[in-house]
Amino acid sequence: MDKIQEQIVEEFSLFDDWLDKYDYLISLSDTLPAIAPEHRTEQYAIQGCQSRVWVDAALREGRVYYTADSDAVITKGIIALLVRVLSGRTPQEILSTKLDFIDAIGLQSNLSPTRANGLLAMIKQMRLYALAFDSKEKNE
Repeated sequence: MDKIQEQIVEEFSLFDDWLDKYDYLISLSDTLPAIAPEHRTEQYAIQGCQSRVWVDAALREGRVYYTADSDAVITKGIIALLVRVLSGRTPQEILSTKLDFIDAIGLQSNLSPTRANGLLAMIKQMRLYALAFDSKEKNE
């Protein structure tokens, strides 16, 4: 597990119960880099989420940078964690990064089935962006 994921596990270990962890997750929603208003459209929406979630990505100097938003604060906190872990990495790093923090903090097991499906859909979309950037770089 890399340093950012270890930091997240440490942060969540400060809380004993999931109500406190949910509160912390909600507070993380404020750390999310803002998505451009024109990217809050169907084209950028994540399919399979209970809430509305939008994710965009840009490749700069060989690294992928994500912006995102959600209309639900818990979901927004979840995507903020994913952005924190994956943003600023190369496409290949994103594709090969194991998101161990999800199980380490008990996130997946403490989400409703629809939110858990949404989490997987967010990860899938972020990896699809990385895959597209990786393919584009290899073809240039």
